[in-house]
Amino acid sequence: MSKIISISAVAFVSTLTVFSQSSESLDEKEKKVVDLQPIVVTTQREEIPLKLELDASAAIQPIPAQDGADFLKHIPGFSIIRKGGIDGDPVLRGVGGSRLSVSVDGETILGGCGQRMDPPTAYVFPTSFDRVIITKGPQTVMHGPGNSAGVVRFERDLPHPTDVSTSSGNVYSNIASFGRFDLGASYRWQGEKMYTRLNGTHSTADDYETGKGISVHSGYERWSLGATAGWMMDEESNLEVSVNTSDGEASYADRLMDGVKFARENVATRYYKEMNTGILERVEAQVYYNYVDHVMDNHSLRVFTPNKMMPNPTVSNPDRLTYGGKTIFYFNSSEMNEWALGVDFQINEHSVRKTMNQSKMPYEVMDRIDDATFKQAGVFVESEMILGEDWTLVWGGRADFWYAEDLRKAINVMMVGPKANPTSGADRSQVLPSGFVRIEHPLKDDWGQWYAGVGYVSRFPDYWELFSKESTTTLSAFETDEESILQVDVGWLLERENVAVSVSAFAAKYDNFILIQSAYAKAGMAMNRMATVSRNVDATTHGLEASLLLRGGNGLYSSASLAYVKGENTTDDLPLAQIPPLEGRIELGYRSDTWSAGFLTRLVDAQDRFSKNQGNIVGQDIGPSDGFAVFSVHGSYRVNESFALAAGVDNLLDEAYAEHLSRAGGAVAGFTQTTRVNEPGRVIWLRADLRF
Repeated sequence: MSKIISISAVAFVSTLTVFSQSSESLDEKEKKVVDLQPIVVTTQREEIPLKLELDASAAIQPIPAQDGADFLKHIPGFSIIRKGGIDGDPVLRGVGGSRLSVSVDGETILGGCGQRMDPPTAYVFPTSFDRVIITKGPQTVMHGPGNSAGVVRFERDLPHPTDVSTSSGNVYSNIASFGRFDLGASYRWQGEKMYTRLNGTHSTADDYETGKGISVHSGYERWSLGATAGWMMDEESNLEVSVNTSDGEASYADRLMDGVKFARENVATRYYKEMNTGILERVEAQVYYNYVDHVMDNHSLRVFTPNKMMPNPTVSNPDRLTYGGKTIFYFNSSEMNEWALGVDFQINEHSVRKTMNQSKMPYEVMDRIDDATFKQAGVFVESEMILGEDWTLVWGGRADFWYAEDLRKAINVMMVGPKANPTSGADRSQVLPSGFVRIEHPLKDDWGQWYAGVGYVSRFPDYWELFSKESTTTLSAFETDEESILQVDVGWLLERENVAVSVSAFAAKYDNFILIQSAYAKAGMAMNRMATVSRNVDATTHGLEASLLLRGGNGLYSSASLAYVKGENTTDDLPLAQIPPLEGRIELGYRSDTWSAGFLTRLVDAQDRFSKNQGNIVGQDIGPSDGFAVFSVHGSYRVNESFALAAGVDNLLDEAYAEHLSRAGGAVAGFTQTTRVNEPGRVIWLRADLRF
């Protein structure tokens, strides 16, 4: 399989890549939105080094996305840890969790579940946004702390003043196999001074079947509503207030409980002002409030089956309250030097209430117990400097103050009961630095652009690493050391009339990498038991993504992509766990102004490098995995400027397979337990888009 992928990568490679002129300003790069045509998207273009901008509302193959992780999984370099039909955890270049920041309109979103039922992307409804911006690696400091893997931003655009009132809307629907049905709508109105935006989504699906006809406990339902009102105070200023709410439920094939509530409440305000005087060009400010209320139980979405761990109907109800804000000043000291100076902060408060017998002691009447508090405040600067006609220097640095407090009086030990928390009432505070520098340089004779950058990040441990795991010596992991990464990125971009190429490679060294290890034998306890612990190790990763697109003048095109990453746990002298295998994609198709058709092949190599029971806050390695090939087809037809149809068949040959990065299959009554949570079999889908 690896030979097949390697040969394919040499011949072709995917994601639309485009050469970015070094004279393009930071502001222009931030505002640019990629126009992807036709409406089925299988490839992406890299506008500037290590950065992608995507149309969030476009149909994607595999089947159009229903959450943030689903949107990311088709992008080379990304993998998704499968748990069921929804709420997978995204992984970029072999690392994820809080190493990969996910923001919504500049706001930090964090889930509440200690077992990662609700990663940040679970609260993202992609079609309600205008664009998705992805930065790979530690090559920006403007979007929060600790982003060693990268940053994913789901954003909505601010309107610009107009002399006449305008209105527009969009309605879309997806229908697919296994009871999948999506419906979404958005409406925008803009007057001379005021504007509004309304959006709503609803998505449902039944349990899917694998290629062998095995049913997977994976059904879900989710919805969202949002409203924004804005005031264009003058031609240079915008002030807006937004309110968003969402909820849902999801069945999981990997554990003893399902998610029966994913409620989110959000209120935010944004201010934007163009100064156009002196060197200060623009000011942006925002504050936001996020509240996540999550409920999981073992009886609402599955047949209740008593067992030793849960003999009665059991419920856990964690929640998380996040306040945050950011202010950025953009400067232009000359045409050759643009820079931004900003501050940001967030305050997180986490609590939980639970019952081991819902019928006799319902969780609704119980008091919430606070278990953790996090506070962060950061200051940052980022700049782009034009050095002569051919060289561009991009650099940035930030410092973050962190504070965390352990509010737990006791820790519940599985099969033992509550035990005194050895770090109860303890707190910790640290100042952590991060920064990067990158050089970009065009090659002669229109041979594109090369770049090289180095980034350093100090990452404070997150809630899951400090509070939902143990240490190797005590019941509390609150004293786990912070993690640091030094990473080098190099690459080449080329865009010509009929060919586009992108090649990027990276190498990273982690000090105190926070490894999560399950089935860890704890010594000195009252009884022998196996625990899940957080521990620090040293590690390295390296890899590359490569892509090539060939365009024919008659509308024919071909493309392919390659993504490879390898990791080492140098402390244990083992492979670094949860690293995806070598993957390649090949596509052949035709595009015109009105219709398109394409054939997509995904080739994934076997993965025999693993470290059983080691991994991250989402999951640990299970064992080796087999390679597989998945074939899919799609087509679209644009009836007119307002209405378009798209259709596809994913996994055309009904292949039975599982991703290497997948949770282990759980014992769910009425369902076959599998080694991993297997992927869906053949999926037939149809999408309709109406714009007015």
